[in-house]
Amino acid sequence: MKYFLLLFFFLSCGIVAQGQTGSLLENVVITSKKEKTQAHTNENGELHVNVSPNDALKFKAIGLVHYSDFGASGDGKTDDTDAIAGAHAFANQHDLRVKADEGATYYIGGKERTAVIRTDTDFGTAAFIIDDTEVKNHNASIFMVSSGLRPFKLNGISSLKRNQEKIDVSLPGSCLVTVTNSHVMHYIRFGLNQNNGSPQTDIFVVDKNGNVDLDGPIIWDFDQITDITALPLDETTLNITGGRFTTIANKAESKYTYYSRNIAIRRSNVLLDGLEHRVTGEGDHGAPYGGFINIRDCAYVTVKNTILTGHKTYRTIGSAGKPVSMGTYDISVTRVLNVSFVNCSQTNDINDRTYWGILGSNYCKNLVYDNCTFSRFDAHKGVANATIRNSTLGHMGINAIGSGVLTVENTTIHGRSLINLRSDYGSTWQGELVIRNCVFVPAGGRPTSASLISGFNSGQHDFGYTCYMPERITIENLYIDDTNHPEDYQGPAIFKNFNPQMTDDSYQEKFPYVRTREIILRNVTTASGKALRLSDNPFMFKDVKIDAD
Repeated sequence: MKYFLLLFFFLSCGIVAQGQTGSLLENVVITSKKEKTQAHTNENGELHVNVSPNDALKFKAIGLVHYSDFGASGDGKTDDTDAIAGAHAFANQHDLRVKADEGATYYIGGKERTAVIRTDTDFGTAAFIIDDTEVKNHNASIFMVSSGLRPFKLNGISSLKRNQEKIDVSLPGSCLVTVTNSHVMHYIRFGLNQNNGSPQTDIFVVDKNGNVDLDGPIIWDFDQITDITALPLDETTLNITGGRFTTIANKAESKYTYYSRNIAIRRSNVLLDGLEHRVTGEGDHGAPYGGFINIRDCAYVTVKNTILTGHKTYRTIGSAGKPVSMGTYDISVTRVLNVSFVNCSQTNDINDRTYWGILGSNYCKNLVYDNCTFSRFDAHKGVANATIRNSTLGHMGINAIGSGVLTVENTTIHGRSLINLRSDYGSTWQGELVIRNCVFVPAGGRPTSASLISGFNSGQHDFGYTCYMPERITIENLYIDDTNHPEDYQGPAIFKNFNPQMTDDSYQEKFPYVRTREIILRNVTTASGKALRLSDNPFMFKDVKIDAD
């Protein structure tokens, strides 16, 4: 994580503040000279911000700064990056709100400059043009929502157990704890994007006495710990509202050089409300994006009333030496707890397969879609507990691996399956699936042999953990719109054929895949009139208990 630190000291010319930051955030020097209030970059790449004494008194009196106060032209042509970053730097120093100028259009060019947000910010109806055609550092965020609180190492904790309720620490307040064991590798990926996995990782919230918030429990046994860090949670909510953002897409080579020209949220307790993001200028090639809304290493974030855009899908050569489609996202969520998307949608058709799914997530707990219209929900390296309700999902549907309870209710799904358990991570869900009051339109209405739960696990690949199918699946009030189907259609299957080679007891799994124990079915109906059946591979699921009405 990158953090922004302002150090204050007095000089005869006025007040100067110097900020030492990481590679993404450059130094900032704030002065109070009897000169014009403005921001500029010097020959060393430092951002110099001067605020005249009269302006400083005025800003403090009203508790607010505008970008124009720091020299932003807002004409849509002049690069306003320094003025925007300067306004936030001064506001952070004096705990002032920031407001964009109504009717302004701010042009943000390709220079490496990140504006750090630590106070309430109202982008209002202002427009922001982010030009990615010539970018100095594609890893540098445009805005970084940052905390003034600092992470610290926890000492004396050498191991943890799954569902452990308390850790032996005394803390200054509630903290987000991140723990790693680099000697154990998880998520050893299978398929065209194969890799050697990632170190065992978990995140959870504890109170000042070390009590774990069991709504986001510890999900792994850690026999040893190579790193454990606590980050205090911000107690007040930081509000970011409005803004009409347009990205002029990069034209870089189509390979895995993810662009992070985004709003990066690295602070807990944030509300992002009423933002819009559009994309223009996509051609026949380009590098992928790592999420215009990029939320990482924090907790309790809500994104609401927001309109985003799916990115065009480009192809490259994957790690297995074969062509692959590159994941590219407008939302990315990593190592977070309790993040909700409420009343959100995207500008492009959720069933247009030329655009990639809008969300990618890793190491998350308690993700929520509520009243959202998006092309997909996706959990790569696991989610512990997820809820999708009152929503509509498009061509990429629901893709997940993880644990806990995955709840889908009052939702319409247009994916190839109702829920796809990602085969590249073992099609594992250690817990339950609950589906209530939903409509499933297989493959968006194209002719297909429908299946509700899809995935693949041969039992021959070591993913770094035991793989599970959901222990219990509950489906209540599901309508399957399988109007269009092949001539030989036998009706929708509960399970896709997860392993076509497993047809009798002679098949041996090196890494056994733990199958579902129970399915509860209530009021499942189909447009075709054909009954729900178990699978094209009934042998694999012969021991599943089905309780049907």
